[in-house]
Amino acid sequence: MDYDIAIIGGGPAGIASAIACPRDLNVVLLEKNSSLGKKLLLTGGGRCNITNNKPLKKLLNSYDAKNFLKHSFYTFTNEDLYSLFDFDFIQEDDNRIFPESERSVDVLNGLIEHLDNVEIKYNYEVTKIDAGFIINDEIKAQKIIIATGGATYPQTGCSIENYSLINEPKTKIKYGLAPLITKEDLSKIAGITLKNVECIYKKTKIKGDVLISHVGLTGPGIINLSNEISKDMDYDILDSESDITCEIAIDLVPNFSREELKNKFNKDFQKKGKTFIKNYLKQFLTNNFIEFFLKRIDISADTQLSRIDKKSKNRLIETLKRLNFDIADFNRQLAKITIGGVDLNNINPKTMESKITPNLYFAGEILDLDGPTGGYNLKIAFSTGFLAGKSASEH
Repeated sequence: MDYDIAIIGGGPAGIASAIACPRDLNVVLLEKNSSLGKKLLLTGGGRCNITNNKPLKKLLNSYDAKNFLKHSFYTFTNEDLYSLFDFDFIQEDDNRIFPESERSVDVLNGLIEHLDNVEIKYNYEVTKIDAGFIINDEIKAQKIIIATGGATYPQTGCSIENYSLINEPKTKIKYGLAPLITKEDLSKIAGITLKNVECIYKKTKIKGDVLISHVGLTGPGIINLSNEISKDMDYDILDSESDITCEIAIDLVPNFSREELKNKFNKDFQKKGKTFIKNYLKQFLTNNFIEFFLKRIDISADTQLSRIDKKSKNRLIETLKRLNFDIADFNRQLAKITIGGVDLNNINPKTMESKITPNLYFAGEILDLDGPTGGYNLKIAFSTGFLAGKSASEH
């Protein structure tokens, strides 16, 4: 079969590419799963955090590759995205956008409605692309858009093998937006949420909630911090022996400086000397976390404030401001995105076409593009995907 354009990958980027193609072209969408958008259905906890609604300039400043993304973001804006649907969206904290129904399947179905001019081949895994764009020895296309996703979240069809389809230069492939596994056993306090804390790695500080899991730490603050950790480390997913251990810290009271805490403690410990430390700490920490916290610094929960010496008081202050955790690994199976991919230096940001291989385009997570959690990565997928489809159709 001969086609004008073959799109490999039926995720958000591939679907957006197909939507951008005019109806007079012969377009095929190749999807290895039995249905489209498996990863899209999982986003936002199944509610589909479809994009982030920050003003465009502020939105671009959220990405390391803002200059590369600029043209695609202006070509396919959030308003363009919303116009594809016949239902409304709601905005939540941090400008996160969800469908009013809070059902990701509604978003997927709304996108699929625009694919009536596209041939879709399900359960079709592309294993090779030969010169002249012959796919699996049976499909020939004048142009190809690769939107196969990254290497993480394998349950959705993502695979490191996606990168072997092409010879384009790639950066190191790493885990992104991943929970962290701690060396310390935290299973006894699993389920506790630390609200509005500050997560620290070296000089990077990110505010957000932290959820304690059976194997470590997760939640928005940790998930976003994991990107900074991953980018800082010299490793590659391809190397299973990679050592990605490190230390992070959590500032449990980011609204207080150490000096402010010291003054408050000095004043309160004098006025409330008979109060037990476990009760005093309720103004800073959740009840079910206080026992763990005090054991960490070897202070009995039933110690009265008047009996806490200067050294212990300083230890309390320092640990509130910097509770350290040794990290053993990323929770690799739960990494939401891939950091790294096709090197942007060899991609034209105004078309998404390879500078090395004419008529070969890339979109979405296969590229060395990533953002924080909160709709930022779906924004990349939709905008780069649409631009790739538009460009491939025009040129």
